[in-house]
Amino acid sequence: MNKQDTSAYVLSTLRQIIRAIDIHSRQLSKQYGLTGPQLIVISEIGQSGTMTIGELARRISLSQATVTTILDRLELKELAERTRDKQDKRRVYVDITDKARNILETHPNFLQEAFVRRFNALEEWEKTLILSSIQRISAMMNTAELPSEAYEIDPEI
Repeated sequence: MNKQDTSAYVLSTLRQIIRAIDIHSRQLSKQYGLTGPQLIVISEIGQSGTMTIGELARRISLSQATVTTILDRLELKELAERTRDKQDKRRVYVDITDKARNILETHPNFLQEAFVRRFNALEEWEKTLILSSIQRISAMMNTAELPSEAYEIDPEI
């Protein structure tokens, strides 16, 4: 196998991963009535607790505008709520509701259950190798240098 073939296989595999994530997101939407990004948001807040919208956006690698749109939809479904800081009205905090906590408690691994189970079954050196490889790919694709608007996702979320 030459270098060009290898890079083509890597790119093809990345496309397969992206497709699998897309299909999984559609399944989540059918099963829970929520999109993948919405579930990521409630999961992050559920794990980390109340935080600002900016902090949430940084933690899940989405723009603040995209997170705001996701939160708008989650509030309509009574799964998230925003509150203003009493001293600094410009600061807005977000938390999830009991309804969202119930979803997380009854379905704790809804995000790629099979992947998490299989990944956790690996030896530690294998986990480290996979993480290192993915981080290297991310760096090679200059993801750290992408502008925040590159993290925009479909506004229908």
